[in-house]
Amino acid sequence: MWGMIATWRMAFEGVSKGAEMLEAGSNAGDAVEAAIREVEDFPYYKSVGYGGLPNEEMEVELDAAYMDGDTLDVGAVAAIKDYANPVSIARRLSRETVNSVLVGEGAEKFAHKEGFERKNMLTDRAKAFYRKRRKEVAGQELKPYSGHDTVGMVCLDDGGKVTAATSTSGLFMKKKGRVGDSPIVGSGFYADSKVGGASATGLGEDLMKGCISYEIVRLMKEGLHPQEACERAVNLLDAELKERRGKAGDLSLVAMNREGQWGVATNIEGFSFAVALKGQKPKVYLAKRGEDGRCTFEEASREWMEDYMRTRMAPVEE
Repeated sequence: MWGMIATWRMAFEGVSKGAEMLEAGSNAGDAVEAAIREVEDFPYYKSVGYGGLPNEEMEVELDAAYMDGDTLDVGAVAAIKDYANPVSIARRLSRETVNSVLVGEGAEKFAHKEGFERKNMLTDRAKAFYRKRRKEVAGQELKPYSGHDTVGMVCLDDGGKVTAATSTSGLFMKKKGRVGDSPIVGSGFYADSKVGGASATGLGEDLMKGCISYEIVRLMKEGLHPQEACERAVNLLDAELKERRGKAGDLSLVAMNREGQWGVATNIEGFSFAVALKGQKPKVYLAKRGEDGRCTFEEASREWMEDYMRTRMAPVEE
């Protein structure tokens, strides 16, 4: 049994490629890396990789991570600039016994030494979004705002190996050097081949407060179905944050166990995700959270899919 699950519609093409690889016998490490790279390379997805939205100084700083569920090896990069496919750098780092999480200049030096592709990740389209945002807040303090969707994936291969990986450009207009949950093990991602894996997207500062990806894997280890584990973890963190702080940021999680069963939970409207399973075509689903905190899903219509791409590729009006 093999399977993949990923956050957001933008992961669909990557998941489709990963599914082809898994069907052909590839392992979960190769498949999840290739799937994430598909998202990183597409310039119209403005929250990941090439074309990602910049920080307040108009620099694209990228975060990415990879985890091997067999060995529990982790690799991550944060605030790395001018390198394509940070997920591949993160996977390479996962083979290091020490120094497996690198940030900023240190990550860039490692990438250069290892021969990774150096590339200006700031596109003209991203510059246009930046200038537009500057005009919108002229005379006001520049603050980070929405549009920070992380691509996170969990992958299971026929051999029972589970991996997880993430990639993001983080909050639009974030402070230079800001790091969210995506490259933080246990928060943005977690994988254990004996149990399964989980990955998060949303407001990193709040997701980290619950170590939520690890919590979901822990609940699955106790015997909960991935759906129940996701809902319990998201609802508890959402409630805890609202009780203690009066509000909770966006929290959305996907998970898959070692049997290929999957689950999704969110505290927002409009969360989409992609799933591929052996014997089934990859699909995009839309999640809806009920008043009881439970999530229901429906497959995205062709019209929704077409509108999604039309919106993402529309000209930027400054």
